[in-house]
Formats: sequence, C-alpha cells, structure tokens
Amino acid sequence: MDDREILQRIGQLVDDEHRLYQRAEQEHGLNEDEVARLRGLEVTLDQCWDLLRQRRARREFGLDPEAAKLRDATTIERYEA
Repeated sequence: MDDREILQRIGQLVDDEHRLYQRAEQEHGLNEDEVARLRGLEVTLDQCWDLLRQRRARREFGLDPEAAKLRDATTIERYEA
C-alpha cells in the first residue's frame, strides 16, 4: 500500500467515524455494536497514521518506505500522545 492508498483509506475511515458521531448526536447515543465499530475505527485509524508516519520517516532517511509494516493494535494503543 502506497502513501496515496493509505491516505484514501484514512479518508474512508474518517467518513465512517463522522457518520457514527452524527448518528450518536441525532439519536442520543450509539448501541453496543456501533460503539464497538467506533472503537475499531479509532484503532484502525491509529494504525494507518502510524504506517504513513513510518513510510515518511523511512523515505526521509533514505530507507525503503515499502519496508514499513502495519503494527498490531496492542502496540499502537500503547503509544503516548
């Protein structure tokens, strides 16, 4: 997956996330499945952003961006903001 594809995926995930937030506002909350979906979207977004940052960093330092790997959710969610 190249940078453009990653950014497209991020855009799709953000659109889905916004739809769920709008639904929560309009309907005064989300059901359990929707809450789980939202949490999954947040994790997947974090993974995509991490992959994009890895690729950009590798490119900046003259390394192959294709060697960047999608990290598992547990690793991503342990990062500090």
